[in-house]
Amino acid sequence: MTNKIKLSAITLALTAVLSACGSNTAQQISIESPNKNIKVDVSLNKQGEVEYSVYNQGQLVLEPSKLGVMLEGYTFDNTLTVANKSKATIYQDNYSLLSAKKHNIEYTATSQSLTLNNAQGQQLQITFNVSNDGVAFKYSIEGEAEQAYQFVDELTEFDLKTDASAFIQPIAVAQTGWSNTNPSYEEHYLIDVPVDTKSPTGAGWVFPALYKTDNTWLAISETGIDRHHHASRLAPESPEGVYTIDQPMAAEVFTNKKLLANGTFPYQSPWRIISLGDLATVAESTLGTDLAKANQLENIDFVKPGVSSWSWGLLKDDYTIYSVQKEFIDHAANMNWQYTLVDADWDRKIGFEKLQQLADYAKSKNVGLFVWYNSSGEWNETPYTPRHKLLDKDQRLAEFSKLKKMGIAGLKIDFFAGDGQSMIDYYIDILEDAADFELMINFHGATLPRGLNRTYPNLMTVEAVHGLEMVTFFQNSADKAASHSTVLPFTRNLYDPMDYTPTTFNELTGEIKRKTTNALELAQAVLFVSGVQHIVETPDGMPSAPYYAIDLLKQLPASWDDSKYIAGTPGKLAVFARKKGNLWYIAGINGETTAKDIELDLSFLGSNTGRIIQSGEGYGNMIMFDMQIGAKTKVSLQGNDGFVMVVSEGQQAQTFKQK
Repeated sequence: MTNKIKLSAITLALTAVLSACGSNTAQQISIESPNKNIKVDVSLNKQGEVEYSVYNQGQLVLEPSKLGVMLEGYTFDNTLTVANKSKATIYQDNYSLLSAKKHNIEYTATSQSLTLNNAQGQQLQITFNVSNDGVAFKYSIEGEAEQAYQFVDELTEFDLKTDASAFIQPIAVAQTGWSNTNPSYEEHYLIDVPVDTKSPTGAGWVFPALYKTDNTWLAISETGIDRHHHASRLAPESPEGVYTIDQPMAAEVFTNKKLLANGTFPYQSPWRIISLGDLATVAESTLGTDLAKANQLENIDFVKPGVSSWSWGLLKDDYTIYSVQKEFIDHAANMNWQYTLVDADWDRKIGFEKLQQLADYAKSKNVGLFVWYNSSGEWNETPYTPRHKLLDKDQRLAEFSKLKKMGIAGLKIDFFAGDGQSMIDYYIDILEDAADFELMINFHGATLPRGLNRTYPNLMTVEAVHGLEMVTFFQNSADKAASHSTVLPFTRNLYDPMDYTPTTFNELTGEIKRKTTNALELAQAVLFVSGVQHIVETPDGMPSAPYYAIDLLKQLPASWDDSKYIAGTPGKLAVFARKKGNLWYIAGINGETTAKDIELDLSFLGSNTGRIIQSGEGYGNMIMFDMQIGAKTKVSLQGNDGFVMVVSEGQQAQTFKQK
C-alpha cells in the first residue's frame, strides 16, 4: 500500500522505540546484499508485530510486510520483543546440479538473524539471507527438545505496490478435474494482471509467482522443503497487493494422514525466497536451489540426464503395446537419445515378461527404459495401472527390486494428491527408496519440485505444468501455446526441471489445430529445461523435418553448463542462451501473434558466426543459414514463431550434417 502517512507513522514509531532501547535490543536490523544493491529492513511496529521491507538500488519494492508463524502452543503474531540479533556474516556455498539450467553454482549472501520473544517468553528466530539476486528468510523455533510440534498458521506477507503487475498461475480446487486428479499445477498463467486480482478458482496461486513493480522484477517461491513440511502457496485474495502464505486444501493428503507440517522440535520452516532485480537477474537466478537441502544420496553415478522418445504424447492409450514401444526404442536409438518411456497400462497391454524383452532389446540399442506407475491409493479415481504398487515401503521395495533386476532405468509416477505434509513425505519416500535401487524418477500430476532435484538428484524432472499434453486435448491450450511458452522460463521453469514434453512438427490428431510454427516447436526443446527431455514427435513424423532440425535434436543436451537471459518479456518474447561444452544454443520464442524483428546482444560470444534455424519456405517450413553475430544480431520472427541458433565458442558455425 503506497501510503506516505503509513510510512511516516512507522518511522515515528520506530524512532520512539529506538530512543527507549539500548543497543543490545535495537528494534531494527538492516541487511545488505554483498554488492549493496538489495537491502532488507526488519523491525517491530507499535503493536509488536515484526515486519520487513525490501529495497532494490534504493527504491522500495516490497512495502512493510508482516512476518510470523504459529504452532500449537507457540504463537508469534504480536506483542513481540527483540531478544537478540546476530552479527551479519557472509554465507557461501558451492554445489553442482545434474538436471538444471546451470551445472556448477556459487551462492554468496549476507546472513543475519533476529530472535524475538513472545508474551510467554518463547523465542522465534528469523534468519535472512540477502544475495545479489534476492532475499530469503526462514523461521526457527527451538521449543522443548524432541517434543512434538504441530503447525497452525503462517503470517508471512508480501506487500507489493498497488500499481505493480502479476504473472501468476491459479491452483485448481482439490478433487476436481478428470478422475478427481486436481490440483497438479496445470493451469494457464494470468499475464500482466493487477496485483489485487482474485484467483479465478478461489483456491490461491502457485509458486513461483512473478511480479513487476516500477523497474524491478520479483519472483516469489519457497525452497528447502523436507518430509515434515507441507508445500505452501499464495492466498487467493491480495487486497491492495498484499499477498499472504496459504495452506493446501484438506483433500491434499495421503489417505488418512496429515495435512500440515508436523514433527519434533526444533522446528524450521522452508525458506521463503524472493529473486529480484532486472529481468535478467531474476531469469538467471538459482535461488530456488541455492538454499535447498544438499544432496542426500551417497551414490549418484546412475543419474544420467538424457533425451527420451515417448509414444503416448501424440498417440495416447492404444499404442502402449509391445510392437509400438519397440519402434520407439528404435526411434530413440536412431536419434542418439538415451531413453524411451513406456507409459500407462503397460502391465496389462504388454506385461512383465514382454517388458523384460523390451528392456533387453533397448539395452542392445544402448537405450534405457522408463516405465509408468500410478501413485494412487484412494485419493483419486484414475483407472490406469500399475496402481496400488507404491503405497507402502514393502510394496515399493519389492517393485523397485523387480524393476532393477529387469534393467529398468527409471519410473514416471503420476496422479499425486497435492501438497499436504503426508504427500510431501510420500514423494520423498519414493525418491529415497528408488535411489537404493539406482532408479531415476519423473513425477507427473505432481507438485512443484521446490529444489528437491538438488536434495535428491535422481529426481530428473517433474510435470507441474500445462504442457503439450493439454495442447493435444484443448483448442484453447493450442491457441495459447506460444504466449504460455514465453512465460514458463520466468516462472515454472525458473528454478526447477520441467517436463513440458515439447516438439512436434506435424498436425495434431483429431480436431485440435496447432497454432505454433515448427521453428517454435524446435526452440521449445532448448528453451525448456528438463533432466529427461521427452520429445513427442513420432518415428513416422520426424522425417517431415529437415535434416538440420533432426540433427540438432540428435545432439540435444538434457543438462546445461550455463544459461543466460538474452531478451524478452513474459507473455511476449523469451530468448535464452544455454551452454553445453563449447557450444551455445540460443533459443527464442515469439509469444505474440504478430511478426516482429528483434535485435539481440550476443557480444558475450565475441566476433563469431552462428548457424540459425528459423521459419522459412524450406523443407518442413524451416530454413538454416550462417550469420554473423554480435551486439546487434537481428532475427525476424513470424507470429507464434521461434528460432534456434548454435554457436561454437572461439570457432566457426556448428555443422549440421545430413545423415
